[in-house]
Amino acid sequence: MEIGIDSFAAFVTDAQGNPVGTAQDALRELLDRIQLADEKGLDVFAIGEHHRKEFLDSATSVILAAAASRTSRIRLSSAVTVLSAADPVRVFQQFATLDLISQGRAELVVGRGSFSEAFPLFGFSFQDYDALFAEKLDLLLQIREQEVVTWRGRFRAPLQEQAIYPRPLQQKLPVWLGVGGTPASFVRAGSLGLPLMVAVIGGETHRFRPLVDLYREAGDKAGYAQEDLKVGLHSLGYVARTREEAVESYYPGYAETFTRIGRERGWPPVTRGHFEAQNAPRGAYLVGSPEEVAEKIIRHSHSLGGIQRFTFQMDNAGLSHQQLSESIALVGEEVIPQVKQGLK
Repeated sequence: MEIGIDSFAAFVTDAQGNPVGTAQDALRELLDRIQLADEKGLDVFAIGEHHRKEFLDSATSVILAAAASRTSRIRLSSAVTVLSAADPVRVFQQFATLDLISQGRAELVVGRGSFSEAFPLFGFSFQDYDALFAEKLDLLLQIREQEVVTWRGRFRAPLQEQAIYPRPLQQKLPVWLGVGGTPASFVRAGSLGLPLMVAVIGGETHRFRPLVDLYREAGDKAGYAQEDLKVGLHSLGYVARTREEAVESYYPGYAETFTRIGRERGWPPVTRGHFEAQNAPRGAYLVGSPEEVAEKIIRHSHSLGGIQRFTFQMDNAGLSHQQLSESIALVGEEVIPQVKQGLK
């Protein structure tokens, strides 16, 4: 199993959600953490895409390209590229260029996004949420397969025998499909034979098993081998020396962040009881000691019929650069070896 980190390039924030420190400091520290993850043996580091004050990841490929110059082995991915509001031609060009810079370490996780701000920003209607994604995914995959493309759709100017460059170093640039809890999204990933990245940010992970089974069944019906139908899991997590230290460090910032986001969406304020339920043995969160977190990753893998990748979302809780760095080191030095041993 591959294990890594997903980051939204978040600022450390104060109690009101205002950024602490400068944008240049936050990006410098993020690049330091990606380099550390590479040195500690993590398999992948992924950067999201948002267009909000509290995040610095609007130009994902630029951050990853900077990281490529400071790393040698770690896979560099988006998580997710909001393809519905992007031009697939430019997305492919950016990540093909990243692939060349990184000597074949680039990947894409594409999705529809969990926030809506990209749609008006780039001139799209949120009412076309799924139609935009389906059409643009079709074009992206065609570009990946063919150097010269002829294509027509609703939301973009047509292409007529148009050559698209550069081409990546990898023969086929990896494209994962990022999904939440919509059955149709799982079926779409399976029907296209794309690896699946499941974002479980609440509830109990084992409840996603029927959806993962839908993915595998759809892939099988489409003629794809089961070994090619990779499943990844993305969840909130943080590792410290003890469970008590992890929870006490993580919870305050987590509660502030998700209460603030919840106000935008009509959710109730976060409570400690809610957090503890999510962080229980069957809950989605992985906040604890290396031993507890490793055991939970293994448990989640078994409950979903086997997963090939797990990524932590850590930088949503106002944790300092030092705390995040120490957690990444623990993932590399202790969690990964224990997971590998437990899956033998």
